Amino acid sequence: MILSLRCFIYRRNSPVSVNPLPHFCPVSCFSTSFLVTKTPKKFRKKRKKKDSPRTKLVQTSPNLIHHFEEILRRDAHFRFLFRCKEFLSKQPDHVLRLDDAGKLHQQLGFPRGRKVIRFILRHPLIFQTYRHSDYSCWLGFTDFMEDLLSREDEIMNELETQRVDTVRKLLMMSVNKRIPLSKIYHNRALFGIPENFRDRISKYPEYFKLVVEDDRRQILELVKWDPCLALSALEKEYVVDEDKVKSAFKFPVKHGRSLELEVADEKKLNLLNTLPLVSPYSDGSKFDLWTLEAEKYRLGIIHEFLSLTLEKRAYIHNIVEFKEEFSLTKHTYQMLKKQPRSFYLAGTEMNWCVFLKDAYGKDGELIDKDPQVLFNEKLYEYGDMEDAESGKEVSAHLSGGEEKS
Repeated sequence: MILSLRCFIYRRNSPVSVNPLPHFCPVSCFSTSFLVTKTPKKFRKKRKKKDSPRTKLVQTSPNLIHHFEEILRRDAHFRFLFRCKEFLSKQPDHVLRLDDAGKLHQQLGFPRGRKVIRFILRHPLIFQTYRHSDYSCWLGFTDFMEDLLSREDEIMNELETQRVDTVRKLLMMSVNKRIPLSKIYHNRALFGIPENFRDRISKYPEYFKLVVEDDRRQILELVKWDPCLALSALEKEYVVDEDKVKSAFKFPVKHGRSLELEVADEKKLNLLNTLPLVSPYSDGSKFDLWTLEAEKYRLGIIHEFLSLTLEKRAYIHNIVEFKEEFSLTKHTYQMLKKQPRSFYLAGTEMNWCVFLKDAYGKDGELIDKDPQVLFNEKLYEYGDMEDAESGKEVSAHLSGGEEKS
């Protein structure tokens, strides 16, 4: 009786609930968690991931030049071979403890977390492992590779005069005719400069002067300007083929459609902007940063820089390292993309490589090959050989070639 009275009082005092939507049934008290209300993951439409600069190619499919892209794949394939060769060459007796090699993934050019022995076994004609008397494993060169290194040293000595001229031209292009020695050393393989170039500088006091600054940086300075060297590859080509040089770069003149110019007339109009070209050996500091002359100067710098390299190409990190010395801007990538007649950008937007197109034939081969390039191509061939019999044939071929010479 008391309980029913309490319920009556509660109902009387509580506000009357009115259903605002009388045509709809009230919410059911039953659970619906067992019903499938979302599309299963395997049936969902997969969203395409946005391309990042690390993976997005510079060139689109219609503009791809496959033999240039193949050169970059070759670089990736032989990255361990060349980095390990360079690192081992600087070690005492050309050997390295295998446990230490496994920790030097960045210096030796193999992915972090991978076992270094896997990459060593890919090149049995180049590298070998052996166990020391204290049961420790070591990495070193094969006897065949040691012979190749001796041959490479001979090539470096034969071409020393040319390499000296290359460094002189780099200094002549720089703003203050001086470049930190470390930058030349880091990019020595790009120009075929020997490892011990620092020691050879003292042999040429008439060309170079080594200055040590307060922060102990070693700066290489030009001693004497040589007008015979201050002639760019484009200027030499202009004497041989004038029309080819005129079409090397394109600086279009804006004009209205009402002019209705033909192709030949449009080319002549564009020549008003294109000519005269600016020499990379001129004083670039006198140009305003965003003028047409300044852009011509920077394009000339890049063109001459590439013409001095062994393979007429360079990666972004090679060019950026000389940014201050050559008055380059952060817009170098966009500037080169606007000049497809002379340059080809391969690779990805984050790690691109620029090629000098005229230096390559239609088959993707360099037209003029430096002796160091020929040596590297042989090393590529030997690096892919996997059996001892091939090594014997190569040794016989190499010794036979030396006897003929």
